[in-house]
Amino acid sequence: MQVDQLRSVQGQVIDGPLLITPPAFGDDRGWFYESWNQRKFDDAVGEAVVFSQDNHSRSVQGVLRGLHYQLAPEPQAKLVRASLGSIFDVAVDIRQSSPTFGQWVGAELTAENKSQLWVPEGFAHGFLTLSDVAEVQYKARGFWNKNCERAIVWNDPEIAIAWPLARLERTDVSLSSKDAGASGFKAAAATGNVYA
Repeated sequence: MQVDQLRSVQGQVIDGPLLITPPAFGDDRGWFYESWNQRKFDDAVGEAVVFSQDNHSRSVQGVLRGLHYQLAPEPQAKLVRASLGSIFDVAVDIRQSSPTFGQWVGAELTAENKSQLWVPEGFAHGFLTLSDVAEVQYKARGFWNKNCERAIVWNDPEIAIAWPLARLERTDVSLSSKDAGASGFKAAAATGNVYA
């Protein structure tokens, strides 16, 4: 299993998120890989992780979901992968005490590369669907709780995520009404809607 730390656009390694790529074994009949292994995963992230739920979404090209996170008492961490198609997956550091507060990392996750992004608590998460259709599966530590859920608008200029919009066969993104009306990063920080 290959485990890589990611660097922000500013060139800093952001402590927490990891790009995990399990080895695949194949021949002319197809392939096999272990998409998750408790021991190997715990070794990679340096702690024992107990997942609470598995989620599965399907999105068409241009759908952007995020930037989502949950606050206490029920924060969530996620291990994200694309089981069909391709997405650009992003984690934004929203820990006020972090030296990389407000910085982001991103990676292309595809059914072919089998890579996964570990997004621990303290990060907002979102993805853009690049292929015609993508199915995203993620394991979550912590249950979904509507009262704890928050969102930051996807195109906030303070964060300045370099979404690969030029790769789309369309000129706009498709958002839920909740994501379209999400607050900005500065407003979230000013109102205490980020991690300490």
